[in-house]
Amino acid sequence: MDDREAEAGYGAEQGATGILQVFGRQLKRFREWAGLDRAEFGARTGYSASTIAAFEQGKRIPPGKFIDRADELLGARGILKEMKEEVARAQYPAFFRGAAKLEREAVELHVYAMQAVPGLLQTEEYARAVFAMWLPLLDEATIEERVAARLARQEILSRTPPPTISFVIEDSMLGRPLGGREVMRGQLEQILLVAQRRNVSIQVMPTRLEEHAGLGGSFTLIETREARRMAYVEAHQDSRLYTERKLVREFEERYGLLRAQAYTPRESLKVIEKALGEV
Repeated sequence: MDDREAEAGYGAEQGATGILQVFGRQLKRFREWAGLDRAEFGARTGYSASTIAAFEQGKRIPPGKFIDRADELLGARGILKEMKEEVARAQYPAFFRGAAKLEREAVELHVYAMQAVPGLLQTEEYARAVFAMWLPLLDEATIEERVAARLARQEILSRTPPPTISFVIEDSMLGRPLGGREVMRGQLEQILLVAQRRNVSIQVMPTRLEEHAGLGGSFTLIETREARRMAYVEAHQDSRLYTERKLVREFEERYGLLRAQAYTPRESLKVIEKALGEV
């Protein structure tokens, strides 16, 4: 793949809408074949008739558990389940869909974040606060879908075999109480909890630092099972996945310098604990 064409958001918005519409038509067809109206089908799956209608019209993203239940209940013989992964990808903003798949399959992830706590470390409340601040404003249903998708990404932290994951986060974000003091308190506790995992390393970048290798912005390094190495860079409503070895090596060098400049993992835990005590 040419680097100039390696856009992490290669699952375009139109494509996401298309898969939801295809799934919705199939769902409606199997429901009608089963002789169930929306109210009865909704009652059996735990959803209102209006929500079932939204699923069938491609206006809402059905959860994976619903798809599994619907496939079994309607006798779809795996046809609905086959679309589950593509439907799940539609939960993410268009620019992140490709990167989400790579992240899920990665054997190594290395994240530098400078504005907000990385998504893989976020609590439900913190994630909801972040999406509520998104501009242009998201509707409540979309916010909840994005929160659920973000929390689902965190399954990689406990995956077997465990991937190697590291984070370098800016000290300044530890004192930025997005969502309020209680939300930030829970978020700092979550970071400390995740840091106890043997496959996870978390380092804090000091604010008072005369040299800083990360002034170019946040980025993520990804290594796949096939030993492919990539760098993912996200900007406002856009992103790029770099695959050219020369460019990826530059990001790797930058990340190595960031880790050398940051507090050690042990020192970082003390910094986070101090921030927790001040919230």
